[in-house]
Amino acid sequence: MNTIIVSDLHLCDAEPPHPRNPLWKRFKRPRHFVDRSFSDFLEHVQRKLIRNDGAVPIELVLNGDIFDFDSVMQAPGHFEATWLEKKRGLASEEEKSRYKLSVILRDHAVWLSAVREFVMNGNRLVFVIGNHDMELHWPSVQQDFLRALDLPKERVEAVRFCEWFYISNEDTLIEHGNQYDAYCLASNPIHPLIRKGSKVYVRLPFGNLAGKYMLNGMGLMNPHVDSSFIKSSFKEYFVFYYRYMMRTQPLLFWTWLWSAFVTLLYSLADGFLPAMRDPLTVPARIADISNRANATPMMVLSLRELHAHPAIFNPVKILRELWLDRALLLGLMVFGSFQAFSVMNVFVSVSVWWFVVPLAIMIPVFMSYAQSVDSEVDKTQTASFEMAPLSARIAKVSRVVHGHIHRERHSWIENIEYLNTGTWSPAFRDVECTQPFGRKCFAWIKPQGTGGRTSELYEWTDSGVELICPDVSGPIPIKSQ
Repeated sequence: MNTIIVSDLHLCDAEPPHPRNPLWKRFKRPRHFVDRSFSDFLEHVQRKLIRNDGAVPIELVLNGDIFDFDSVMQAPGHFEATWLEKKRGLASEEEKSRYKLSVILRDHAVWLSAVREFVMNGNRLVFVIGNHDMELHWPSVQQDFLRALDLPKERVEAVRFCEWFYISNEDTLIEHGNQYDAYCLASNPIHPLIRKGSKVYVRLPFGNLAGKYMLNGMGLMNPHVDSSFIKSSFKEYFVFYYRYMMRTQPLLFWTWLWSAFVTLLYSLADGFLPAMRDPLTVPARIADISNRANATPMMVLSLRELHAHPAIFNPVKILRELWLDRALLLGLMVFGSFQAFSVMNVFVSVSVWWFVVPLAIMIPVFMSYAQSVDSEVDKTQTASFEMAPLSARIAKVSRVVHGHIHRERHSWIENIEYLNTGTWSPAFRDVECTQPFGRKCFAWIKPQGTGGRTSELYEWTDSGVELICPDVSGPIPIKSQ
């Protein structure tokens, strides 16, 4: 069978125009949607495989982050939505997740129609759940998608959903890759639900909560490109603020501060809750996961052991990623200088310079510390590549395909072929959305005459031209964003 693998479309709701702030979430405008391009892509690969005896069935694997539930901002009145949900998007309760999917599908009718036609042509569709579409864990959400496809009964079985991995043709292990990222993994993908009071939620990882509570309120920062919100120096932050934020969002510091604390609190509150599980149904649950992934229960359990340790269990790491450690240190410096000034002023009248000078002396120390703290986001992106040989050994395959990091790659490690399909998301390096990031790559695994399969990494361009991406024998240096 021919297998086509695509990841990271990040389909979400369409952002309405903002006449007074035309740059606000411009990347979410319908003109940047990939629907038409993806529809042309599916038509192209099907035409490419047509032979004299009819169409050759294709297995299309949508490898995670196809839907971006976290970016959906609509909150209708019939839900009991909190103030925070109205400001940053609905929570991951079942009915709210179903609503978010309906909004996404409504705004991406062209994409949905293309996928339906693809399945109706006799092809197969496999979803591997990623970190941004983790709410697909709700069975009712999966059923809503199938109903939206409006397939006849005999074609419904051609669509399946897999928790975090899928084995294709006994030769390729397909994972989104977020399970090797301590900040974005589902801490228990076998049992993804948690209970808070009388309500049940899908547990979202720290990375998702940061995107929901912080980036959803910073509309000039593109969540699909790390360099949009993780700058390399204070100078870049100041230039970005002066050029864009000062007129659009002058109180950005306050927005960041309260959003960061909300992210921290929710991450800790959710992260330490026990997963909901029924001991009587655990074997059946694992058997079901393995069956849909073309694996064995032992493979499910073994692959689960390779996952990263959630960063939430190390709050210091979370503080650093949110920049709250620097905020707290700066606050302590100001407080300490003011206290010293106040105490001295009790005994003798002193100038305000006794407050300013000690603070100024400590500023270089603060700057040195702040510059020394690097984001670990880039470091975690190499983890999935390094774990490929072991995961391939467990799955008994010779090839591993990931997504998640939004950087295409095709290389070898310990005789294991590794591919990463990059991103099709509306990712731009600039606020004006004139400098696209990413190349709409896809992996194509084709049958060989000898009985095996070979794989290549291609780029789909909007002109309909198919170009092969670089294929090398060693690791590709990670490009700067």
